[in-house]
Amino acid sequence: MTHTRTRLVAAVLTVLAAFTAAPACATVTRTPPPTPAVATPAAATPAAAATPSAAPSEESGPTGARTRLAALTVAAPHPMTGFSRDLFPHWATVSGRCDAREIVLIRDGRDVVTDDQCRVVAGVWESPYDSKLTASSEQIDIDHLVSLGSAWRAGADLWPEATRREFANDLRHHQLIAVSASSNRAKRDSGPEKWQPVEAFRCRYAIYWIDVKFDYGLSTTPEEKNALTGMLASCPQRR
Repeated sequence: MTHTRTRLVAAVLTVLAAFTAAPACATVTRTPPPTPAVATPAAATPAAAATPSAAPSEESGPTGARTRLAALTVAAPHPMTGFSRDLFPHWATVSGRCDAREIVLIRDGRDVVTDDQCRVVAGVWESPYDSKLTASSEQIDIDHLVSLGSAWRAGADLWPEATRREFANDLRHHQLIAVSASSNRAKRDSGPEKWQPVEAFRCRYAIYWIDVKFDYGLSTTPEEKNALTGMLASCPQRR
């Protein structure tokens, strides 16, 4: 009898062990299919037609410019102590391989052709500063209308680097303009009290200058304010 019970217990234990070892259907692990590789698209070749719009916003117009000019703080110019163009990081990349300089060359020129590095290889430009026409980008400078030196003397010496970078690459205003190298050399970092473009561009130049100074909170001087007032007087009268 004892042997019979022993054999019975052993048989039960064997069955239980086999049942425990069997995998439950709810715990079956399925190996997920391999994730398909995603191809990285090749960089697009920059072209004038594919360049995002870099057209500046509309200026305030003569009436708005006069209002803005009256609102500018009149103050003595800050000293040039510590000034360096390197404090205004410029020609930042705007899109693809195109930097701010190349974008302006494309925007301000006609029939502009670029290579696959966004370097301008052909085009025609008319400089608004002196009305000169050129078919060579090597004879064109991208001018900061309110020069970096003028901005420094008007308060940019107190700006953080991020604001200086924005100012030096500003495509929102008429701050970056393609002009003849000779006119840019003549202007240097002068304000409108010392240098002005040809008469045909004088009105818009004053409006652009005032808009930039107003939006960046830069100051003016009595001499500069008087010069800008005279330039605005050359604007056509609107009926």
